[in-house]
Amino acid sequence: MTVKKITWRSIVPSCYKNETPPPKPKKAVSKQSSFQRLSVSDLSISTLSEDLSISLAGSNIHVFTLAELRVITQSFSSSNFLGEGGFGPVHKGFIDDKLRHGLQAQPVAVKLLDLEGLQGHKEWLTEVIFLGQLRHPHLVKLIGYCCEDEHRLLVYEYMPRGSLENQLFRRYSVSLPWSTRMKIALGAAKGLAFLHEAEKPVIYRDFKASNILLGSDYTPKLSDFGLAKDGPEGDDTHVSTRVMGTQGYAAPEYIMTGHLTAMSDVYSFGVVLLELLTGRRSVDKSRPHREQNLVEWARPSLNDIRKLNRIMDPRLEGLYSEKGAQKAAALAYQCLSHRPKHRPTMSTVVKTLEPLIDFDDIPVGTFVYTVPTQSDDSPKQDEKEGEPKRESRKESGHKKESGHNHQNHQNHRGHRHRIKSPKSPTIYSENKLHQNHRNGLNSPLHRRGEARERRLE
Repeated sequence: MTVKKITWRSIVPSCYKNETPPPKPKKAVSKQSSFQRLSVSDLSISTLSEDLSISLAGSNIHVFTLAELRVITQSFSSSNFLGEGGFGPVHKGFIDDKLRHGLQAQPVAVKLLDLEGLQGHKEWLTEVIFLGQLRHPHLVKLIGYCCEDEHRLLVYEYMPRGSLENQLFRRYSVSLPWSTRMKIALGAAKGLAFLHEAEKPVIYRDFKASNILLGSDYTPKLSDFGLAKDGPEGDDTHVSTRVMGTQGYAAPEYIMTGHLTAMSDVYSFGVVLLELLTGRRSVDKSRPHREQNLVEWARPSLNDIRKLNRIMDPRLEGLYSEKGAQKAAALAYQCLSHRPKHRPTMSTVVKTLEPLIDFDDIPVGTFVYTVPTQSDDSPKQDEKEGEPKRESRKESGHKKESGHNHQNHQNHRGHRHRIKSPKSPTIYSENKLHQNHRNGLNSPLHRRGEARERRLE
């Protein structure tokens, strides 16, 4: 059976202006062949008209008008601004179920192409091609897009946790737990493996922390396919292309030769895995010169257990699986090999990471509890509770106050922090609020309390 080549004119007829529509294809007599994904090579940008809206015929992708997107984002209000990348600014919006039939109510992220930015119409179309056809739990879902005049917009599902970059490196935020980091690494690896093992392989080319978006339960999804490329076909071993990507993540052989392979993505994954282990950015100019490039600084330590502990993210506070960290570090070492053939495939990466999720040798972490507030009419109960506290504090070597003296300082009562580690016994320490009131130890109230304490003894 002869297979007719798929063209953009047959898929997106509304992209063409002042051209006669193509004739309707005749009904095939033989069996219908399986769906074949449209490649970027099938697209001829020179034939596209810039002022026409785009529609993927027969797909579940919606075509929005610019007016609709203004309503969805409240005219791209600054209060809905989420961030900005190489493509352009991103705003949060909400689709009302009354906007159009068949479109459910949901929050969305609307990305607007910056006409003066680093990317353009080609990158916008590339995203439409890939995300309009590819579906996977670890790829962000493209809901629709808009093409009016010079305006180019993309509408995605909203990812409430934002990017991995923000969650991992943002100041004054709670550190990601070890189990969450491994969950993110595994999910992102599954997304890359899906792309590499597709019938028509896809090379992502821009795998980095800022392009990994997180759901409410930290499920990772790959986004921003503007630089993605179809993989080599037939006997070809690589795709020759101009070097594009982000400093610190791009594979060295790709930078040197422009030869792009799936192993280029594997290297970039190794960089992100290293970021998850160390809590450091791939490139950080604020650090000492020897530590500015993460791979050069950390890779020599990945196969040494003692050195590995020194480069692990201090914000984890030792609360991670040592066996899991060693295996993840060994995997990162392989992914970052200077020889592409020595790097594992993404399917191998997935198999290596899957057992790490279940490792249970993570030390018990810090937790905080509040001392119950006692009523004034139950001093006996307060004294009884004070006695075991004195015994517990005696074991840890701290000076105690009697239950009576503790009652005189109820305004100092606050939180206690229980700190437990596998290498040290459980200890209790007063919180900083109590320590900040040391200047009151010489007050008449405190001296009277000490005198009454001596009389009680």
